[in-house]
Amino acid sequence: MTTLELQKIANEVRKDIVTAVHAAKAGHPGGSLSAADIFTYLYFEEMNVDPKDPKKADRDRFVLSKGHTAPGYYSVLAEKGFFPREDLKTLRHLGSYLQGHPDMKHIPGVDMSSGSLGQGISAAVGMALTAKLYGQDYRVYTLLGDGEIQEGQVWEAAMFAGARKLDNLVVIVDNNDLQIDGRIGDVCSPYPIDQKFEAFNFHVIRVQDGNDFDQLRAAFQEARGVKDMPCAIIAKTVKGKGVSYMEDQAGWHGKAPNDEEYKIAMEELEKAGEALCQK
Repeated sequence: MTTLELQKIANEVRKDIVTAVHAAKAGHPGGSLSAADIFTYLYFEEMNVDPKDPKKADRDRFVLSKGHTAPGYYSVLAEKGFFPREDLKTLRHLGSYLQGHPDMKHIPGVDMSSGSLGQGISAAVGMALTAKLYGQDYRVYTLLGDGEIQEGQVWEAAMFAGARKLDNLVVIVDNNDLQIDGRIGDVCSPYPIDQKFEAFNFHVIRVQDGNDFDQLRAAFQEARGVKDMPCAIIAKTVKGKGVSYMEDQAGWHGKAPNDEEYKIAMEELEKAGEALCQK
């Protein structure tokens, strides 16, 4: 896909995120929006997945370790065709299969239930090891929040992945620099993130703008060429990207827009989409 095509899809994903969270009157828009471009690149360019056969044996696997950003995950799955876009409006509603966190038993395309921070990467490491043990060539991707990596279990998983040389594993850190209580450096600094992963025998790829598809493309292509080491892509992003009043604001970590805020957000995203169509 061209960069422009990916940008258009990501803009639709952002509209879906805002719509779903507004309809739920709850959810996590900030980190969903910062990762929208990563989600889009993974599902529309990088990963071997098929909406018509969500459980095919040789598919690539994805684990959303920062499970609270389910609105972003669900939106890209819907755009890809795993389930109807209209269902996004049922997010968090009683009886809906689209719960507040991913549920592998009821949502097509979800490979692992997640939400307890720090645990998703361990599941991804297990999947990558399984592929190695059974001689299968699928790849495993997992997306972590930069606040999430304050969890100790993350580094236990990283130590194991590095020791086992799991070169079919790609760990992506959505480094938007914010968590629910503020700047990650003020809460419990995980910096320098890149050097920490290097110390656990990861090949580290630094992406200066994780909301830029050309930079994401270069990073994922580099990761595919790495042998005998797992990869960590550290992507600098903007929390709330695409909605002016949400950008770089910790307060939008886990809050839904009201009707007026929803209208403003959708108008901004519509204008962004129109601008992309004129390119």
